[in-house]
Amino acid sequence: MNWVWYGGRSSLDLVNTYRDRKTGGQETLREPVDLAAWLAAAGHVGARADETLLAEARALRDAISGCVDAALTGSAPAPGDLERVNRWAARRRTAVLQLAPDLSLVRPVPPDIAEAALAEIAHDAVELLGGDERGQIRVCASPTCGLRFTDRSNAGKRQWCSMRRCGNREKVRLHRARLKDA
Repeated sequence: MNWVWYGGRSSLDLVNTYRDRKTGGQETLREPVDLAAWLAAAGHVGARADETLLAEARALRDAISGCVDAALTGSAPAPGDLERVNRWAARRRTAVLQLAPDLSLVRPVPPDIAEAALAEIAHDAVELLGGDERGQIRVCASPTCGLRFTDRSNAGKRQWCSMRRCGNREKVRLHRARLKDA
């Protein structure tokens, strides 16, 4: 799978595993192996997933997406979405650093890497939606895309999930239209 990392936050990157929202949607987390591959690509190497965890990850993704949509429209999120995000965020455990014999730092591996990763992602959503960056959340302006991202541009007017993806497509479309009209 060709994963995209345009969200600027892990919670938005999880939301973006459901693609093309504006044109009916495309699920990229179809099988447990897809979730494990996405988690590994996101830096949670060794995560394993089963059907139950896949369903939980999709439900968490949809709950975060619902909260993001509420933030974008200035409305209240659905209570179930809020509860699911908060429940997962509460499962987050800060890793206790330890010293190795050579005095290097060691981060113990959590017993369930995938569940720990989802808890971290939910915590990221809480920080994003409850913090200063909430007003920087955007939806790609492409008529087909719908990816969510954090606009950290100086002007705060970023339109595209990525210039390499939708921004370039729009430039090509406009260029072809100008050539056709000329």
